[in-house]
Amino acid sequence: MIYTFLLSCLITATSCKRDSYIPSQGDDIKKSGDVTIVTTNTSRAYDLTKKYVDFSTKFNMSPNTITLNPDQKFQTMDGFGAAITGSTCYNLMKMSKEDRTKFLTETFSDKDGMGMSYIRIAIGCSDFSLSEYTCWDKEGKENFGLQSEETQYVIPVLKEILAINPNVKIMGSPWTPPKWMKVDNLTDLKPFDSWTSGQLNPKYYQDYGWYFVQWLQAMKKEGINIYSITVQNEPLNRKNSASMYMSWQEQQAFIKQSLGPQLKAASIATKIYAFDHNYNYDNMADQEDYPIKIYNDAGAASFIAGAAYHNYGGDKAELIDIHNQRPDKDLVFTETSIGEWNDGRNLDKRLMEDMREVALGTVNNWSKGVIVWNLMLDTDKGPNREGGCQTCYGAVDISKSNYRSITRNSHYYIVGHLSSVVKSGATRIGATGYTAAGLVYSAFQNTDGSYAVVLLNESNDNRKITLADGKNHFNYEVPANSVVSYRWKN
Repeated sequence: MIYTFLLSCLITATSCKRDSYIPSQGDDIKKSGDVTIVTTNTSRAYDLTKKYVDFSTKFNMSPNTITLNPDQKFQTMDGFGAAITGSTCYNLMKMSKEDRTKFLTETFSDKDGMGMSYIRIAIGCSDFSLSEYTCWDKEGKENFGLQSEETQYVIPVLKEILAINPNVKIMGSPWTPPKWMKVDNLTDLKPFDSWTSGQLNPKYYQDYGWYFVQWLQAMKKEGINIYSITVQNEPLNRKNSASMYMSWQEQQAFIKQSLGPQLKAASIATKIYAFDHNYNYDNMADQEDYPIKIYNDAGAASFIAGAAYHNYGGDKAELIDIHNQRPDKDLVFTETSIGEWNDGRNLDKRLMEDMREVALGTVNNWSKGVIVWNLMLDTDKGPNREGGCQTCYGAVDISKSNYRSITRNSHYYIVGHLSSVVKSGATRIGATGYTAAGLVYSAFQNTDGSYAVVLLNESNDNRKITLADGKNHFNYEVPANSVVSYRWKN
C-alpha cells in the first residue's frame, strides 16, 4: 500500500505537493460502486482519498453496526464553508487565473470538488481586510458606496465562486459601523473616532438600518444575493482592530426599531442572525443567554431567524441549552480559528480535535451550518494588520514565494468532509448502534434521498464498521486517527 501510494505521488506530482484538491483515488482501483467514501487521516496517507464499495449481499451479523433512522429528524442543513475575507481574496487574486480556477473548482464544485456551500464575508472591513473602512465613511447618503476592496478583490472572487456553484450561500457580518455613528458610551454620547470599540449612537439606528439595506442592494446589483447577515461580529469584543461593543439590549432595540422593519419594507428576505460570538458570552454575567434575552421581545424575535456562535470561549453544549430554550430558532456556527496558539498546522492534533469540537460537535448540537475563518492566508499568516490576528493560519496556506504551492490545514478537511457528502437542504437523522471511545458520527438524508454519514475515529486502531439503513448495509475498515465521509443512494 505504501509503495502504491508513493508510485501515485510520482505519477501525479501536484497531488503530493498539496496544490491539487481533487480527492486522490489512492491505491483504489475500483472506479464506482454503491457507496462513495472519502477518507483523511492525520498522517495524510489518506488525503481526501475517494474510494467506492458495494452493498453487502451477506446477512449482517456485525456487532459493530451503526443503523440509520430516517424517521428521527433533527435540523435541516444550510451548508459548510469558510470566510472569504479581504486577505483571502487578495491571495486568491495573486494566483494565476488557471490555478485559482482549479482551486476554487476543487473547493466549491459539487461535481468536481468538495462542494463547500456556505461562506461568510464582511460588511465593510474585517480584521483581515487590507485596510480599515466601511461603505459609508462620510456622512450624507450620497457618500454610500462599495469600496476598492469589494470591487477589486471580494466581488470578483465571489463571482468566480458563484459561476462554479450558483447555490453557495453567503452570510454578511459587519465588524464596525461607520465611525461617525459611534460614541464612547451610551451615557455621555461623546463621538468616538476609532475603528476599535465604541458603541452605536441610538440616534443613528435608522441610518445604520439604511446602511444594511443599501449594502444588500448594492451586492444584489453585482449579482450576489446575500442569504443571511449577523448584526455585529463579536459584539462583546471591544479589542479587535475593527470592532464595536453591542449589548443584547442594544441589539434587540436596533433589530426591533430599525433593521428588521427596514429589511421588511425593502422586501429583502435575507435572514437575520443575532449574537455571533462566544459560547461563554466572554464571561459577562449580564450578557449570558444573549440571544434568548433578545427573543424575549416578541417584536424583535419576529425578525430573527436564530443565533450565531463562535468557539473562542466556553463549550459547544451551550448550543443545546439555547436550542432547548427556543427550539423555534435556528443555530449556526460562524467562526473558529487555528494559529500558533493552538498548534494550528499540526494535523495530528487539529484534525481530531476540530472534527470533534467544531464540525461534528456543533452539527450534533443543532447547528445548521459550519463556517470556519479565513479560507486562505499566505505562509506569513497574512496579509494581516496591526491590531488584528498576526498568528492565524488559514484553512489553507499558500506560499508567498510563488502563490501556487498550497498546504491544507485541519479546517479545510473538517468542512470538506461535511460538504462532500452532506448537501444544502439535507436533514440530520438518527443513527444508533455501535459506540466506542473516540468514535463520533452524524447521519443525514439529502434532498435526493441519498444517505450521508460523517465519522471520526480518534482511536489509534483501525475499526471495521458496518453501516446499515434498514434496506442495505456495507462494511468499511476505518483507519486509525481518521475522518471518513460516506454517501449512498437509498
